[in-house]
Amino acid sequence: MSSHSQGQSALGRFVNEFEETAIAVILGLMTLITFVNVVLRYGFNTGLIWGLEAVTILFAWLVLFGISYAVKTTSHLGVDAVINLVPPVVRRALALIAAAACIFYAVLLLKGAWDYWANFANLPQTNGRWFPTGLEEMKRTSYRSWYEVVDIPMPDWLRFIEPWINEGEHYEKLPRFIPYAILPIGAALLLFRFIQAGWQIWTGEKTGLIVSHEAEDAVEDVAHLNRED
Repeated sequence: MSSHSQGQSALGRFVNEFEETAIAVILGLMTLITFVNVVLRYGFNTGLIWGLEAVTILFAWLVLFGISYAVKTTSHLGVDAVINLVPPVVRRALALIAAAACIFYAVLLLKGAWDYWANFANLPQTNGRWFPTGLEEMKRTSYRSWYEVVDIPMPDWLRFIEPWINEGEHYEKLPRFIPYAILPIGAALLLFRFIQAGWQIWTGEKTGLIVSHEAEDAVEDVAHLNRED
């Protein structure tokens, strides 16, 4: 597995801190909510009615943060049987092509994520079918800022957003644009990580985007068992 080196730029350090802190906080919240719910259920025959939905949302956030984090740590699995057969120069060229394809995919993903989330946040979608060319005119008829989650109550400390995004209307449950915000955030982080990985391949700090040592370890484990037999 490649080095887990921190970004040297201020932006890289900020993204590293943001990503790792968010993952730690999400894991802690999931553990805390689940533990409290188990105690309440078996000890007091009650529970947090919103607990399951909250943990589900947090798990989705964890997955989307984890995608970009795995790019950073070169933890995504891949097949390199053919890549290892070619000379290092060709291998580097193939890695750069793969990075370019991943960056293109991340741009498309970010556009789609923004366009989906924008309606829930009273924000304009982007123009352009494939590549964002600007922001379209605001169409209030398509906005969904009033959509709420099923069980999670609206925290009082977030009431300040009601005049901004819901024309002053009262939210009973958490508005969906808050949990859905991970879509553009996660896609933006993924794009950043692919650009960073592509640059590291270009400068020689990395040799590829994937890791395949797990397959080698599995082969060694099987060989060890065969020798014992």
